[in-house]
Amino acid sequence: MADDFKVLATNRKAFHDYFIEETYEAGIVLTGTEIKSVRAGALNLRDAYAQARNGELWLENVHISPYEAGNRFNVDPYRTRKLLMRRQEINRLMGRAQEKGLTIVPLRVYLKKNRAKVEVALAKGKRQYDKRDAISKRDATREMERALKTR
Repeated sequence: MADDFKVLATNRKAFHDYFIEETYEAGIVLTGTEIKSVRAGALNLRDAYAQARNGELWLENVHISPYEAGNRFNVDPYRTRKLLMRRQEINRLMGRAQEKGLTIVPLRVYLKKNRAKVEVALAKGKRQYDKRDAISKRDATREMERALKTR
């Protein structure tokens, strides 16, 4: 049985700025108006990251736009949100994230079986020359595809 999910937002900047080492799936704790905004795709993962505090993972700097019909039930768009994962996965992520240069970044938010999920990754930051190298490789493959297409 294939996993049926709908991608709501991706963090394209994370793929540009980091080398992705491991990925994990986590649930996210949202309020009623937040999940309605998420279902509408009104969220932004740019500059977002996850942080471990007191044995729990927290999602920081994710912007979820206030729900239009939410009035007084809307919460702060940038509030920290708790991630739901198994204890073993959290401990593994916390241990690996303390290594030099590793961080936890969200890659995408999607709906799976009507539940909001976040794909978080253990990532290592790229240097400027790594970014330039990735861009030149991408351009070279585009040129090859273009050349093969015109043949």
